[in-house]
Amino acid sequence: MQKVASINNPLIDSPPSEVPLANAPLVRVIAQVRFPLILAIEKGDIVSQFQEKIRKKYPILKPEKTQGLILGRQGFEQTPPQITWRFSDVENRWRVSLTPNFMALETTNYLSRTDFLEHLRFLLVALQETFNLNVIERFGLRYIDRLVGQHTQDISCLVRSEIAGITNSELKSYIQESINQSLFIIPEEGGQILAKWGLIAANTTFDPSVLEPIAEPSWILDLDMSLSKNREFSVEKQMAEAKRFSERLYTFFRWIVQDEFLRRFGGEG
Repeated sequence: MQKVASINNPLIDSPPSEVPLANAPLVRVIAQVRFPLILAIEKGDIVSQFQEKIRKKYPILKPEKTQGLILGRQGFEQTPPQITWRFSDVENRWRVSLTPNFMALETTNYLSRTDFLEHLRFLLVALQETFNLNVIERFGLRYIDRLVGQHTQDISCLVRSEIAGITNSELKSYIQESINQSLFIIPEEGGQILAKWGLIAANTTFDPSVLEPIAEPSWILDLDMSLSKNREFSVEKQMAEAKRFSERLYTFFRWIVQDEFLRRFGGEG
């Protein structure tokens, strides 16, 4: 098992060898491709063609009408309703969201980096073939871990002291909630990592769209890497970027966690 100390700077160091975790506390993984507005999706004209390409893997379709908010001169104003096309597998463990300006893949059943990237490639091919996508504006990849029960009490031996922070102090037993956030720029590769971590109280969440409240306190690690700039789209280029993002996020994760974390959640060695 590779030691944590071998990673000096997780923003530039080479990715470590993966240590599969049989009982990983990973609760959700999300990839999103954002692109210029496609009116054919907004009108629903050829969404059926996209559905046919993915229906074998994602047979359930549940369109959702969503209402957004923008900050204008008169304060917050509602935007026109928009349909989000939600495709999922039968068990609802994998879900695809399609709107006029983005496609997202999310899962609560993450098995491996290779498996997730294969799911993403399948959807990118369908997206390109259906809508002739040739430019993207942003790509993001997000991993969310949640620790509960005794693990929240043992956080000081599971993650680095810088990350454990005040939850490793004499005030530990008095803390109900403590959320930290840092934004890191990736100097050599481009992009950024938004990292959130900390203790959240029972029946609360800091992002209801991706993290459901539960009936007990939990400790969260949320790592979100993204690159926002217009660039040419191709399936192969996007897959190379997705692989790079996943490797960088894993390097950051391995810098954060102690060897005890890996052992406790089923890592070998």
